[in-house]
Amino acid sequence: MRMSDEEYFRSCVAKERRLAQLLGYENIEECYERAGTLLVNTDALPQWTRDWKACGPLIAAHGVTIQYGKDPAHEHGDAVICGSVNVPFSDHPCKDRAIMFAVVKAVIVLLEHAKCHHSQ
Repeated sequence: MRMSDEEYFRSCVAKERRLAQLLGYENIEECYERAGTLLVNTDALPQWTRDWKACGPLIAAHGVTIQYGKDPAHEHGDAVICGSVNVPFSDHPCKDRAIMFAVVKAVIVLLEHAKCHHSQ
């Protein structure tokens, strides 16, 4: 079941906030005049799940591979696969948004894994 547009938008902003934290940004605030704009001091953070100009560099910087396959939850559903992350296209408004979301999710997994191994 696909979430509402507002819930979807909030999930994108939450992923961007988590990625920013893992990338070392501190004191992240949301600009209330422009919904979904995350700020550090007065600088706007990239909208990684919503803008290819922001998402593209993540692919290169973290070696994210993008593949296409089936959504295991739906026999006839397609999905984008980035590493261990499987994102069904049906959960997103369009394929572009699903791919950007998958890339961000995959980078988060990579950074959390590296952080976990680094702290051991």
